[in-house]
Amino acid sequence: MTTVRDYARRRQNLMQHIGDGIAILPSAPVARRNGDVLYRYRPDSDFFYLTGFSEPEAVAVLIPGRAKGEFLIFCRQRNSAEEMWDGHRAGLEGAVKGFNADDAFPMDDIEDILPGLLENRSKVYCNLGRYPDFDEQLLHWLSDVKKRKQSGISAPGELVDLGYILHELRLVKGASEIRAMKKAAAVSVAAHRRAMSRCRPGMFEYEIEAELEYAFRQGGAQYPAYPSIVAGGKNACILHYINNNQRLRRHDLLLIDAGAEIDCYCADITRTFPVSGRFSGRQKALYEIVLAAQLAAIDSVSPGASFIDPHETAVRTITIGLKDLKLLKGSVDSLVEKAAYRKFFTHRTSHWLGLDVHDVGEYRVGEAWRVLEPGMVLTIEPGIYVPQHRSIPEKWHEIGIRIEDDVLVTRQGHEVLTGEAPKDPAAIEALMASGN
Repeated sequence: MTTVRDYARRRQNLMQHIGDGIAILPSAPVARRNGDVLYRYRPDSDFFYLTGFSEPEAVAVLIPGRAKGEFLIFCRQRNSAEEMWDGHRAGLEGAVKGFNADDAFPMDDIEDILPGLLENRSKVYCNLGRYPDFDEQLLHWLSDVKKRKQSGISAPGELVDLGYILHELRLVKGASEIRAMKKAAAVSVAAHRRAMSRCRPGMFEYEIEAELEYAFRQGGAQYPAYPSIVAGGKNACILHYINNNQRLRRHDLLLIDAGAEIDCYCADITRTFPVSGRFSGRQKALYEIVLAAQLAAIDSVSPGASFIDPHETAVRTITIGLKDLKLLKGSVDSLVEKAAYRKFFTHRTSHWLGLDVHDVGEYRVGEAWRVLEPGMVLTIEPGIYVPQHRSIPEKWHEIGIRIEDDVLVTRQGHEVLTGEAPKDPAAIEALMASGN
């Protein structure tokens, strides 16, 4: 569990980069689904990373060197009538005692207080463009401060994108973050195992989705990390398929891309398996290419390796496999150079993972691909998706396969956080046969 000390350490790390500036981070606004129905609330990831505060209508302010306190929260006050409808609020006292704020103020007073906090600060660090309504308020406050120039008050002269600093800090996970991600991974693994064991021909995709979400909630997940992809047959060739409304056919594969979110940290697993419980010859031939590519890509993850290494490893392995099946023709080097594999493998092998499923952090530093460091977490997810095309033998048409795991870079090499979800063909078939 992340402690108040963990959050304090993160704020101090950020404030070391701010100098005599000020950082202002609103949490995410409440989102309306329809009519008077709201989406389940989820805080902004940057805001949560620095505060642990998960209520809506809140703003965090960091002011390095301020004598009266460097960490301030604006939030909702306690209100027994509203809490009876919508649940407990921390209130001002809770923000100080429970979240280690140096001071807390009512959100209703932000117009009166925040402009004064901007005075004589050189820069404002913020996520400009993320929440336009708040941006408009911030620019209004800055304008007010500039009008006081004749009183000897200076206004910040620069707006700086907070992400350039903060997202570098978020990229390398601390111990409490890794614990949360391991828990999210374990819950997600249990969900994938449940889905495999309960899958039967004739079920609908949404019935399997229900099995996943049951396991997520049973494991303590607050939400799925993203809309679950439950794609039978040709639907697996649609990379972000989320309709999940088709009946599963005996001779098809089922691709599931789904993960749980625990304390705002995400897991992201993809498994592909036969609806019938047994791979056909052609399904297994393609599947084993993807599995070989994934295992080779995982092996390439270590400190000092490049972010692009797993992708290049997966690309070469897939190209060799497709050439062996005569789905590609030519020399392997030439096929890789011409990116001929893109007819079947259209996406990159990895992305960062953390508070967001496609987590923050640059993939390149200058002109070079980023070097992997201990504490980084990335997915490894090669795939093969065979389109329906006259140049491709019909027996391969509309087969989609992806295998994805979450991999932590360690000092010694790497750790696969999601490895307990079966992916060896024999292990998948055994699990499906057992029904457990």
